[in-house]
Amino acid sequence: MYDHVVYDSSNERKFAEELDTSDEVAVYVKLPDGFFIATLMGHYNPDWAIAFYEGKVKHIYFIAETKGSMSTLQLRGIEDAKIQCARKHFAALSSDNIKYDVVDSYKSLMEIVMK
Repeated sequence: MYDHVVYDSSNERKFAEELDTSDEVAVYVKLPDGFFIATLMGHYNPDWAIAFYEGKVKHIYFIAETKGSMSTLQLRGIEDAKIQCARKHFAALSSDNIKYDVVDSYKSLMEIVMK
């Protein structure tokens, strides 16, 4: 375990700070470059794996991609295609407690895991 997070943007920094102070989050990790999903467009590396305390949220395990904007118009075509592959990948592997999605903030993460 580490006492610091290496992040790629100010949005990821804020997200990590909110994960760190959340009462719902049991543990989280910024996924290393070596964790990836093989897609037809190349390797895709989601940003975060998050585990929540059971009973506080619907989805106990969450894989997140953090973006500064939720507008798909601002994503590059290849990046959007990789995200769509990741959606299918995690849907095929997951149960009701595991969820993958793209979020732009801790607030949007919580809106998804509480559904």
